[in-house]
Amino acid sequence: MGIAVGLSGFAFGVTSAGSGLTLLQTCALSLLVFTGASQFALVGALAAGGNPFTAAAGAFFLGVRNAFYGLRLSQLLALPRAVRPFAAQWVIDETAAVALAQPTRRSVRIGFTVTGLTLYVLWNLTTLLGALGAEAIGDTNAWGLDAAGPAVFLALLAPMLKTITERAVAGLAVVLGLGLLPVLPAGVPVLVAALAAPAVLWAEGRRKGRTTAVKPANDAAGEDR
Repeated sequence: MGIAVGLSGFAFGVTSAGSGLTLLQTCALSLLVFTGASQFALVGALAAGGNPFTAAAGAFFLGVRNAFYGLRLSQLLALPRAVRPFAAQWVIDETAAVALAQPTRRSVRIGFTVTGLTLYVLWNLTTLLGALGAEAIGDTNAWGLDAAGPAVFLALLAPMLKTITERAVAGLAVVLGLGLLPVLPAGVPVLVAALAAPAVLWAEGRRKGRTTAVKPANDAAGEDR
């Protein structure tokens, strides 16, 4: 997992450099942010001419999911307080997926550490190589490397959509994101797409409320008969 995803940092390095970011800025994003989907979202929005603050906000909302991973992983890893700030840097989709699949605390720690270390080192190394090689590659759009990040993210997300509610949220988010892409500034559609989750949950709550209300009414009618 660490090797496969770590190598895709090359695509980020090329895409970031092609978007106008300097070598230092590109490498700093991988070193400090280290969450691929957010990094690709940021440079993609900037490349499309989006406002830097809007682009950063979109990247931030994509990265919020890592905080929820951290809530669960903090229980499983049970790390000393002094180590937690450093471990938090490695809380991403891949490390969470590997750690959550382990049966014991020892294997959870090993899986998290090995995946995090491998991915962090390779991601930053390939980011550097990608940024340095961007000029040699030429037009990055012609290679389609900007699609590597979203493709990896979708590959990780798809198996997690098991319930109807989860699929409805994902579907509505896609409709909102793609539908608003031509009419809103770059970076804004992904912020609006985040409204898919509360919208679907609200609709589901309304449906369950109506079902609960109908059931007592039918029971009462049965008693009258």
